[in-house]
Amino acid sequence: MASIYPKQNGIYQLSIVFQGKRITKSLGTRSKETALKLSQSIERDIYSELLNGKQTKDIAFKDLVHKYLSYDHNWSKSTLEINTLKLTNYLRYGYPINKTTKAMTIRIINGCNRWGVDQGHLKSYQKIKGGNDYDARTRVVTSDELLLLFNEVTPLPFRQFIRFAYYTGARVGEIRRISRVLLYPDSMVVSGKSGQRTVKLNRQAKDVIRETPVWDYTANYVQLTWRRNRVRLGLEDIRFHDLRRTFGYNLVMQGRSIYEVSKLLGHSSVVTTERHYAPLLTSEIKGFML
Repeated sequence: MASIYPKQNGIYQLSIVFQGKRITKSLGTRSKETALKLSQSIERDIYSELLNGKQTKDIAFKDLVHKYLSYDHNWSKSTLEINTLKLTNYLRYGYPINKTTKAMTIRIINGCNRWGVDQGHLKSYQKIKGGNDYDARTRVVTSDELLLLFNEVTPLPFRQFIRFAYYTGARVGEIRRISRVLLYPDSMVVSGKSGQRTVKLNRQAKDVIRETPVWDYTANYVQLTWRRNRVRLGLEDIRFHDLRRTFGYNLVMQGRSIYEVSKLLGHSSVVTTERHYAPLLTSEIKGFML
């Protein structure tokens, strides 16, 4: 008979009684949902070991995560940050509630397990379903909301930072430390999610650079300052990344080809751009008859 229970530190334990002997094993998580899922395979492994003798063990998932994050994958800094955040939160709290964040977490866990098999840390792994089960976000910033952001956000350097993000369509991780960006007259070279790429500077982005001292923001500062201003200005359900989506959307609505927009956004392929913008653009199609 098997049961799970949390210790005083909140970490769930699996307890099994076999032939009058109690065997207890840590499940390494404070999430009951995660513990229940882990307990099934771990219970099966324990009984297999008791009945068939000790076999070569897979390392614990938390140890696999440590090895995975310490390994040189040749990732960009932002990719390492994302993987570290999602895996650490999963070990502490289990799956996130947000559907999109949960899907991303599942994809990262599957990647970690797949790497574990390739490196010989695991004999095999069962792919978790749901990595593509997310709702594509279609929120764009309206003209009135942009005016509010461009005129009312404080402090002034952060307001300029918001303008620059919109005028370039860059990811926040690519431009929050502008001192580390290679600036040229008509472009800049940034490093981020997709590695190193060139971002074109339009006249409006150049004006921001000329008017503003060099900024050097941490991810935490951007998040907290954005949230404070969003709440103060009464802007609901708006994220910093929505500026990038709005940049691409407005270019398409102005008649720019999806290929041009894809290049300006730094997407790996036009297919990626189409997947992100198809839900938005479908709603703009006028009535038609066949």
